[in-house]
Amino acid sequence: MYAIVEIAGQQFKVEKNDEIFVHRLDGEPGTKIEFDKVLLLDNDGKISVGKPLVDGSSVSGSILDHVRGDKVVIFKKKRRKGYEKESGHRQDFSKILIENISF
Repeated sequence: MYAIVEIAGQQFKVEKNDEIFVHRLDGEPGTKIEFDKVLLLDNDGKISVGKPLVDGSSVSGSILDHVRGDKVVIFKKKRRKGYEKESGHRQDFSKILIENISF
């Protein structure tokens, strides 16, 4: 059984006991969360597609940890002008454990 669910504006394919990284969510580690925006649900070969959401279905999980992603380096340069600028960015993520898919 799997579901395609929208979490923090992005779509994820999740199964029970999956650990996924999503953009940082509010809440402390150990907090239980529930996602109601289920777009597709596969129950042992029987597929339910929502228009736009599957009615009566939800995905529940818990926040395991808050982490930061790898650094992305932004480098700008204009040739022959002596202009160089370097900066970086690290995205905040939440690690989520999917505990149950209900339909």
